[in-house]
Amino acid sequence: MAAPRTLDRTLTALADPTRRAILRRLSSGEARVTEVARPFSISLNAISKHILVLERAKLVKRRKVGRDHFISYRSEPLDAAAKWIDETRNFWASRLDTLEQLLREEDAANK
Repeated sequence: MAAPRTLDRTLTALADPTRRAILRRLSSGEARVTEVARPFSISLNAISKHILVLERAKLVKRRKVGRDHFISYRSEPLDAAAKWIDETRNFWASRLDTLEQLLREEDAANK
């Protein structure tokens, strides 16, 4: 299961539509930061801040070649978050199924 801090960083990074769009772009392959920034109507500095959040969440990896910065998508934190969501959903689904059964039995006993 994902560590709470890692999960928090992943979910925080995914909470912003600009960061999700950056990840969508990177899902097709590595790109220069300037290429990633091009379609957005915000400053390169603002894009860099978004990329920093993604880096802290380990959703992207940066590689420097001379003055160029390349970033690429890393799926591991998202995979861990998906696993946590599935485990949590399964836990609560089974609890709610049990509660539903108990309530049905209680209703039947009261008739």
